[in-house]
Amino acid sequence: MNQTDTRYPVTGTGLGLKNEIIAQLLESEPGVVDFVEVAPENWIGVGGRRKRVFERVLERYPLVCHGLSLSIGGPHPLDEPFLHRVKDFLDRSDALVYTEHLSYCADGGQLYDLMPIPFTEDAVHYVADRIRRTQDILERRIGMENVSTYAMPAGELSEIEFLNAVLQEADCGYHLDVNNIFVNAINHGFDPYDYLARIPADRILYAHIAGHYVEAADLRIDTHGEDVIDEVWQLLDSAYDAYGVFPTLLERDFNIPPLQDLLQEIDRIAALQAKHAGDENEHVA
Repeated sequence: MNQTDTRYPVTGTGLGLKNEIIAQLLESEPGVVDFVEVAPENWIGVGGRRKRVFERVLERYPLVCHGLSLSIGGPHPLDEPFLHRVKDFLDRSDALVYTEHLSYCADGGQLYDLMPIPFTEDAVHYVADRIRRTQDILERRIGMENVSTYAMPAGELSEIEFLNAVLQEADCGYHLDVNNIFVNAINHGFDPYDYLARIPADRILYAHIAGHYVEAADLRIDTHGEDVIDEVWQLLDSAYDAYGVFPTLLERDFNIPPLQDLLQEIDRIAALQAKHAGDENEHVA
C-alpha cells in the first residue's frame, strides 16, 4: 500500500496489542506490523512498569483504539465522564482513530456482550444523535463497527440498510469487520457478497479480520480465538478488489499463539494488499 495514502488514519497491517505478545513485539525487528490496536478501557489509568512498556510500544508503532463499553445503542444516557477519560487517553497516546461497536452492552450495568440494536428508523435517529454527541465530546470523528449477532429483534430495515443510515445521519466513519459480515451471513441466511457490495466504503477507517468458532452448520460464534478461515480471506480479497486496499488488523483475543504464528496471518493480509496495490498501479499506468 502507498504509505502516503491519506484516505485512512493508518496504512498496511495491524495487530491487537495483547499482554501475551508485547515482549515479543518489542524484541522483534521494527516493521513486523504497521500499527497496533488497544481498547482504551484496558489502559486508562495504567501506571508503573505496564505504562512504561506501553510507551515503548508507542515509540515504535502508530496506535488505533477500538472501544468495548461505549454502548452507543443502549437505553441509558451516554457515560460522559467516561468519554472525557477516553478523550484524555486518546490525546495523551496520540491515537490516530477511535472506533466502537454499533450495538449496546450496558443496561444499568455492563452486560459483557454486544447486544443487537433493533433496525428501526427511530433507532437510526437515536443512535446517530448519540454518535454526534460522542464526537463532540471527543473532538474527533469516530468509526462504528458492524457487529456479529446471533438473534435479531424485529425491525424495519436490514442490517446493511441500518448501518448505512446511521453512518450517514451521524456523519461518522466506518470500521469494517470482514469476519462479522461472514458470521452474520451464516447466522441469518444472507449473501455476504451482497452485503459487501453495499457497505459505505467511502467511510472506511480501517478493517478487522478474525477467526470464529463453528458451533453448527448454521451458527458461527465470533470468538477471535481461531485462525481466519479461507472463506473470510476470500471476502477480504473481494473487498480489496472492489474498493482498493485499506488498512486491515488481525484480531486475536484468546488462544493467542506466539507472535511468529500470528505474523503468518499478518503476512497473508500484506500479500493480499500487495496484490491489489499492484492491480491499482497497473490500472493507473
